[in-house]
Amino acid sequence: MGPRSRMGELEQAVMNTLWGLDDEQWATVREVHESLSDRRLAYTTVMTVMDRLARKEYVEQQREGRAYRYRPRVSRADLTAELMRETLSDMAAEERGSALVSFVADADEADIAALRRALGELA
Repeated sequence: MGPRSRMGELEQAVMNTLWGLDDEQWATVREVHESLSDRRLAYTTVMTVMDRLARKEYVEQQREGRAYRYRPRVSRADLTAELMRETLSDMAAEERGSALVSFVADADEADIAALRRALGELA
């Protein structure tokens, strides 16, 4: 799959709602709209955002009667990794190393341990 355009703030909020679902669970626009009720968004705004996320292939869209149901097509971790790869691929080799070091410098002990395990598995 090619690079996707980055998500806007509302798209991120919708994805956070969908990522909060149980595995294999679907949500309707109405359910997502209700979960974002503190934002006072129009129902049609949420519907448009969810349709856009489906076109970007962030979510699956399935027709159910007159409405659609949605669920994430990509996990939060996979999307984060994809965005990091895209960002790093646009950098020169020297910049990539510096960016990775800067990123890891902010990691806590648990993250560093996980990184060491992952690097060990790659070696």
